Amino acid sequence: IMSRTPDARARDTQTKQIQENITNVEKHFGDLCQLFAAYVRKTARLRDKADLLVKEVSLYADTETPNLKLGLKNFADQLAQIQDYRQAEVERLEVKVIEPLKAYGNIVKTKREDMKQTQTARNREAKQMQQLERMRQRNPSDRQIIAESELQRATMEATRTTRQLEETIDDFEKQKIRDIKKIFGEFVTVEMAFHAKALEIYTTAYQHIQNVDEEGDLEVFRNSLHPPDYQSRLEIVRANSKLSLNRTGTSMSKSGTMQSRTSSRQRKRDDEEDDEEEEDDEDDLEEVTDDEH
Repeated sequence: IMSRTPDARARDTQTKQIQENITNVEKHFGDLCQLFAAYVRKTARLRDKADLLVKEVSLYADTETPNLKLGLKNFADQLAQIQDYRQAEVERLEVKVIEPLKAYGNIVKTKREDMKQTQTARNREAKQMQQLERMRQRNPSDRQIIAESELQRATMEATRTTRQLEETIDDFEKQKIRDIKKIFGEFVTVEMAFHAKALEIYTTAYQHIQNVDEEGDLEVFRNSLHPPDYQSRLEIVRANSKLSLNRTGTSMSKSGTMQSRTSSRQRKRDDEEDDEEEEDDEDDLEEVTDDEH
């Protein structure tokens, strides 16, 4: 465009910079919004998968021995509780992160409207300047005065809209920085709150599963291998075996006593016979002595 004034060129440079700033925010805020939304969707899917895991752990627990069953049930309860907090995490991220980023779509649209008004005023100023240049070349003084007056009004309008745009974009930049700090701060706060609570609950879940009484459940399992009637029969057999052993021992004891008594009586008879033999010997000796005399 023909000989733009220094002020007009400065305004053009300023407007171009503002336009680049708005375009930059529009692009990156849009990308951030999409990625945060994908992050939240992934978190929601993780919550859904964890719910299925809770269900499966609970079903498995119903098939197990008492102590392991209790430990697994408590573990599943803690895992389910974590998913409740994960659901809260998803909802908070949607409200405190995604929605504010989405709002920048309308904010940027408004700023582009402001840019359009300013650009319209600039174009009007440029058009008036072109007309003035053409009139100067033709030298009709009256028309030149009119053109200069129109140009002055167009310049004033362009200056006014530029000043308004500058104020608007200054507020926009200020609000953008505040919003970025708030949005990212909210994201970190929500995540920290979830993970802090999850750490607490995971600790409890770990304790529940570690406190399972292994020996107690092994005893239950071993007993389950032998039905109750088998146990009863086994006890009867053991009792009968013990009774038979006791009877055998008693019989052997009685037999030994009888043998002892018989031996005693036999020894007594032998002693009596020995005594009789000794008496006969003594009688024989007395008879021999009498004969000699």
